[in-house]
Amino acid sequence: MDQLALKTLLNTLIGTWENEVVEFKQADENYKTDRIGEYFSALSNEANLSGQESAWLVFGVNNKTRAISGTHYREEADRLNGLKHQIAQSTEPSVTFRNIHVLEDTAGRVVLFEIPAAPRGIPIAWKGHYYSRAGESLVPLGFAKQDEIRQQTIAEDWTAQPVSSATFEDLDEAALQRARKAFAKKYANRFAAEEVEAWPLSTFLDRARVTQNGTITRTTLLLLGKPESTWKLSPHPAQMTWKLEGPERAYEHFSPPFLLSTSWLYRRIRNIQLRLLPQDELLPIEVAKYDQKIVLESLHNCIAHQDYTRNGRVIVIEQPDRLVFENEGMFFEGQPGDYLEGNRVPRKYRNPFLAQAMAELNMIDTMGFGIHDMYARQAKRYFPMPDYDLSEASAVRLTIYGGVVDPAYSRLLIQKTDLPLADILALDRVQKKLPLPDEAITRLRRAGLIEGRKPNLYVSAKVAKATSDKVDYIRTRAQDDEFYAKLLIDYLEKFGHATRSEIDKLLMDKLSDGLSPEQKRTKISNLVTKLRRRGRIHNSGSRGHPIWQLAERKSNA
Repeated sequence: MDQLALKTLLNTLIGTWENEVVEFKQADENYKTDRIGEYFSALSNEANLSGQESAWLVFGVNNKTRAISGTHYREEADRLNGLKHQIAQSTEPSVTFRNIHVLEDTAGRVVLFEIPAAPRGIPIAWKGHYYSRAGESLVPLGFAKQDEIRQQTIAEDWTAQPVSSATFEDLDEAALQRARKAFAKKYANRFAAEEVEAWPLSTFLDRARVTQNGTITRTTLLLLGKPESTWKLSPHPAQMTWKLEGPERAYEHFSPPFLLSTSWLYRRIRNIQLRLLPQDELLPIEVAKYDQKIVLESLHNCIAHQDYTRNGRVIVIEQPDRLVFENEGMFFEGQPGDYLEGNRVPRKYRNPFLAQAMAELNMIDTMGFGIHDMYARQAKRYFPMPDYDLSEASAVRLTIYGGVVDPAYSRLLIQKTDLPLADILALDRVQKKLPLPDEAITRLRRAGLIEGRKPNLYVSAKVAKATSDKVDYIRTRAQDDEFYAKLLIDYLEKFGHATRSEIDKLLMDKLSDGLSPEQKRTKISNLVTKLRRRGRIHNSGSRGHPIWQLAERKSNA
């Protein structure tokens, strides 16, 4: 929104004043994040119950005068946007602000937090506790309201609903043949392929869980329907879209039967062979840019778990070095990280009828192994781990990499094929410059896999030996303090004295490129203090304008 639109919105909110979906706070710089999280939970739940798209938490308005008073809360843009991540970390399920708007009014700065309504059937908790509103007060979300939200989806599985106007004539013959083969393969220990082939169509479809007592459902049309029959699912588009981005641009839409068209979409992706050169070897390792099983697993997950009530399509964006999968609806059961070890079994599905049918046709499993298998297969190909982006409350975005981010990471995986997945995931965060827990840093450092100081961590030099890597490594590696101390002592021996600006000029470009300018200045200050305390140098100027000399020169004088 532009400033005029924000001003209009603020006036509207002030005009209606506080209610179950609007809260005003004056809020200073130290306003507690926990309190914001509690309001987030309450306002999100109340927006759901009142049928609103969003709720609002507004900082910088006086509660008594109802006038703009201004707020200094997180005036730096990076810190303000960082609140989104903090909220997403402690909400269950993980969700965050739809947007954070800043109005720079003549009366003061106002921050408007736009909070999305809790999804249908899923109340939002903050650190395990559910909140709601009683008038203008913040209170626990009572059992009656919790039940009201959770019962919103009972008997409302979109994919299970019958399509009364559809008949077996709306089904694609090639898809039906593929479905029989897939079912027979899954249950080869129970039924002979010939027996499955001989079943009447209605019998097979019921046993494959895609119809209900011979009645065609939305699941039936999605997986097995003819393209010309998808209008019977309107207003849902029943569509997947492949989009090519980069120097060349293209796109193509794919309709049901999804049992077949996921493979058609996969064939549109340009899956060339890539060469990875192991350390100290001349023969490269060739790997496909993308693993077919990973791509189809990702695509089938999009189909199985998207929120069909939002009437959106599945989108696959092919970029030069990665694939991005997008589908409507938040991550439904837990978090992606819960499934990395392959031990978490989902307790519920957004689309249980569709998920069951896809499992019967061997498209997905329903035991939670899919995410673990994707990560494990990507590691065996020496490529970066997939990334889930849940920052948008109404969609899930998955990135599959088709190229190397840091050559040192890939060489390490080639050399050390027995690394546990937990270490590979941690190394992946190092190469992507993402935060890493102290415990993981200690573990990797002890194993000799990383170097540097937090937050400027890098793959160990033992791995990064290629010429281009050596240059980057030396530029970003932190030298010992004695190295910088000797530079300063040598300078003072030659020129007799140095001001702080002269010391900065001497050392700034020699410090690690991994440090920010402010971090470099802090390091120089610590170095000068250390030399002074050791009696190596002294200040012959004033406190405000120091002039540093060697301690020997002071005694000689």
